Amino acid sequence: MGAWGYGFMTISVVLFWAVLILGVVALVRYLGRSGQRDGTSSARPTPEQLLAERFARGEIDAEEYRERLHTLRPDATPPPRSKAT
Repeated sequence: MGAWGYGFMTISVVLFWAVLILGVVALVRYLGRSGQRDGTSSARPTPEQLLAERFARGEIDAEEYRERLHTLRPDATPPPRSKAT
């Protein structure tokens, strides 16, 4: 085996370890990412939670919040009627 043989052997060993290490890193990142994705997909907010967030941000007032909440949950007590009508 001449100088070229030792050179190719060195390059092949370095490439082998690089591919092996990159494969392990990619596998760990993939498994970590898939675990996060499963956790977030099941934690979707309910319509009531979305409505509460809109109320908390000030996008809707209290009367509209109660009306929409009653629409989402008809078994809840109906909202009081406004006296301005």
